[in-house]
Amino acid sequence: MEQQLPNNNPQSSSNIPASMSHGGHELFDAHEVIASVISLLDQYQLYDQHMQDEELKQIASRQSSFLTELYNIMVECLQTGAKPSQSTHVYKMEQNNDVTYGMKPTKPKKPNQSINDLSDQGLSAYMLGQTKGLASLMAMTALEMTNPVLRRVIADSVPNLIEMSYEVFLYQNKHGYYQVPQLAPQDIAQMTNSYAPATNQGLH
Repeated sequence: MEQQLPNNNPQSSSNIPASMSHGGHELFDAHEVIASVISLLDQYQLYDQHMQDEELKQIASRQSSFLTELYNIMVECLQTGAKPSQSTHVYKMEQNNDVTYGMKPTKPKKPNQSINDLSDQGLSAYMLGQTKGLASLMAMTALEMTNPVLRRVIADSVPNLIEMSYEVFLYQNKHGYYQVPQLAPQDIAQMTNSYAPATNQGLH
């Protein structure tokens, strides 16, 4: 059987059909991102069965709906290499930006002994880990894209995943699951005033 060899004749993207305008490295990265979105959506379905708090359920539902739409856009861009039939949107969280600072005593954490130990605290932590991981993966992947449409869709999705992560953090913080320690006031002042403005002289 004759082996199909890759095309070694360099070609400009203007001479290649849009559906074929993907580099090899780009395709591997795109598959990893899309598979990670599927994984997040599958995991959210599992989490939903164990969530007790209606607010957390609503966050998971909103994020799932948004990411399902994004998944379809990415698949379309991957297959066509062209502008998708539907534009990407901006994810808008419903949490306010109030953060509680300071630490309160809590029981030490340990791994669950059974599925019955699952709690909203743990489930929201899993959600936070997945959205943060996907934000990082998308940022790295967008830097490797050659197709301009797929690159833009993935790059534009990074702020949305950051927003989702922040939404889950705020939920956790409000319920005391994610506490935020602070430095002493004099240390904060010293750290925040450690820099001075620079004069923009350009390069010579």
